[in-house]
This record gives sequence, C-alpha cells and structure tokens, in this order.
Amino acid sequence: MRLTILGCSGSVPGPNAAASGYLLEAEGFRLGLELGNGAFAQLQTVLDPFDLDALVLSHLHSDHCADVNSLTVLRRYHPAPPYPARPRQLPLFAPADAPTRLAHAYAADADERAAVDLSDVYAFHTLREETVRIGPFDVTAALVQHPTPAFGLRISYGGAILAYTGDTGPCTALGELADGVDVLLSEASWTDAADRPDGVHLSGKQAGELAKDARVGRLLLTHIAPWTDSRAVLAEAAAVFPDTELVTQGAVYEI
Repeated sequence: MRLTILGCSGSVPGPNAAASGYLLEAEGFRLGLELGNGAFAQLQTVLDPFDLDALVLSHLHSDHCADVNSLTVLRRYHPAPPYPARPRQLPLFAPADAPTRLAHAYAADADERAAVDLSDVYAFHTLREETVRIGPFDVTAALVQHPTPAFGLRISYGGAILAYTGDTGPCTALGELADGVDVLLSEASWTDAADRPDGVHLSGKQAGELAKDARVGRLLLTHIAPWTDSRAVLAEAAAVFPDTELVTQGAVYEI
C-alpha cells in the first residue's frame, strides 16, 4: 500500500504546512485518513476529491477534521459532479458524535444547525474497537488516551501493516496496535523534557520507546506543532529507535 502525507503539522497548521491528513492507496482504492486544516488543498494536488473512496477520522479535534467542511461543499455544490459514476454518499468512519459535530461545524447559525443534515454527502459509520473492511484494507480501531474519544488504527493490506497512533498519550492499546507492524506512523508532539500534561500526546522519546518495544520495522514521526523543535523530537526518538524519520508534507511511502 502507498501512504501519502497530505499534512503533518500538529495541533494547528503551520506556515505553508497543513494539519493532519494522509492518503492510503491499494488496488485503486483511495482511503483518506484525517482531513485537518489545509489538508483538503493538499489532497487536490494528488487526487480529484471525488475519487476518494472512504474517509476515516481518528477523532474530532479540528486539526484532524476541519477540512471536512470544504469536502462537504465540493460534494454538495460542485456544478458537474461525476454522478452517477460514483455514489453520492462518501463512507465516513469516525467517533459516534461525528454527524452532529460535523453538521454543527458546517452550519452558520442556529436555524441552519436545526435543519442541516450531511447524510446526503456522507454515509456515517461509527468507529468502535473492532476490525472492519474498508475497500481492500482491514482496519482495526482501538481507543487511545486523549481528552476526547480518539482511536489509534492498525491497517493491513496484502501482508503489510501500518499502525497509526492518532493523538494519544502513552497507553496499553498502542503496544497492541503497533505490535510487529512494518511502519508505525506516530504522533510526537513535543520533547520529553517539556513540561506537558499527561494523557494528551507523545514525546519523541515515548514514540521511540513504543517503536522499540513493539518491534516495528520503521518509525515515522508526525503531528509536530509549529512551535516545537522537530529536530529535537527526532533526535530523542532516534536515540531509542534508530530507524526513525520525520515525515514531510507531500512525501510518499511504499509499505
């Protein structure tokens, strides 16, 4: 499977840097993973958004889902959509509150919030701690530690496995998701020396320890905030797990 980095800036978009957004492809199936601020613009550089086959949101913080608004506008109002060649409803897998959360983010006032319904645009599926088939991918979701319901994901295709932490502090579920995977795409929002609250994000060192303990093939670091020294995060992760690199917007990985 092919992984394309649409955006990797943590918590907020940075200068010319989109927030979280990824694209997985196999057998011609295009699976979006997150669509944070700026990621929709980057998606259009590699793909006609109508060719997206499904979308997964690990949680509903804006840096992971804000650009769903833009995708909604395009799919609802484009003057020449490729229908009926593609179904109008895009399968969207997300935490249970997604239909309400995304509709309220889209609506401009109370009257519109009372009337808006995104079911013409999306077929909503609630993420649960289970394995589901999305196109050619087997996707296993597990609850991770974050201030809002959030999931890490283990995605397999053709014998290759990618684990994605989503946003999380250290927790047991991460070891199970990452166990023996080919590639671990891990958030690392700050350095280990930083004074930060527990149970929100991982440090570079914690991401490296996760990769080492889970015996992964390669560690890709993502979700580093614009105000954080990414090289310091990389250095502390690589000190624990040498096969580590920072992802960059537009990078492509074959898994």
